Amino acid sequence: MKQKIIVVVGPTAVGKTALSIKVAKEFNGEIISGDSMQVYREMDIGTAKVTEQEMAGIPHHLIDILDPADSFSVADFQKRVRESIREIAARNKTVIIAGGTGLYIQSVLYDYQFAEEERNAIYQQRIESEIETKGIEAVYERLKQIDPEQAEKIHPNNKRRLIRALEVYDRTGKTMTEYQQDQNEMLYDAYIVGLDMDRAVLYDRINARVDQMVEDGLLEEVKKLLDNGYEHTQSMRGIGYKELIPYYKGEISLEGALDLLKRNSRRFAKRQYTWFKNKMPVQWYSILPETKEKVFRIILSDLEGFLIKK
Repeated sequence: MKQKIIVVVGPTAVGKTALSIKVAKEFNGEIISGDSMQVYREMDIGTAKVTEQEMAGIPHHLIDILDPADSFSVADFQKRVRESIREIAARNKTVIIAGGTGLYIQSVLYDYQFAEEERNAIYQQRIESEIETKGIEAVYERLKQIDPEQAEKIHPNNKRRLIRALEVYDRTGKTMTEYQQDQNEMLYDAYIVGLDMDRAVLYDRINARVDQMVEDGLLEEVKKLLDNGYEHTQSMRGIGYKELIPYYKGEISLEGALDLLKRNSRRFAKRQYTWFKNKMPVQWYSILPETKEKVFRIILSDLEGFLIKK
């Protein structure tokens, strides 16, 4: 049987943190952050990181595990989250992933194999030489023998796709057809809760959140990171940080920087919606600030049914 997990997704500022903590309290759970930025220490306000008070004693994973100078890839995230899932399940606790970084969460739930996604230039040159000496028809015939289903999808003269299909087989031992099927199969028995909100209301919340971040000390947080030499790191390219760097370099006004931050946050929320609606089988729940508690109760009831179902 596949491991049951609960996943809470949705755009920024929609209420994922509050819901995930309610779910953890209700079902004896532990929470894994599904956010690509909350892994960094010293980056609390700009990432809207859950506070100790908000945690309410619930264990949280993948928060404050790296320095701002450290790099962090989707493959790193996948590895660490899967380790956390095994550890939490071994303690007979409910596994909850909460966050808004779509690709990262998708990489955990599905059989993503990142090393095999990289193109091998040497291999490509070898196949191109083979095409030159034997002809593209002979190389295409080899693909037909290996993976007839994929060969049907590729025009005999489409050299790029032909090389890719052969490369996947030679490097993994799987045909491209098998490889794509693996990528589409979910590894866990996951119930994915998606929080949806009227766009105008959500955008107002995002704008208000940025204003609150400034009150809470966002400017000081970014200044400290810059003073410590982190300007050119991967972490500082995140929304909430990159917009304020030009302000500290005298290239833009504070008002302009904050307007840019609000705009980028709204656009990011739109991209999050698009990703989750197109890429994963999400169970969507529409909420408003005044209906939040009522909708949360419905979600908890649905999750109870999911967890007890064999």
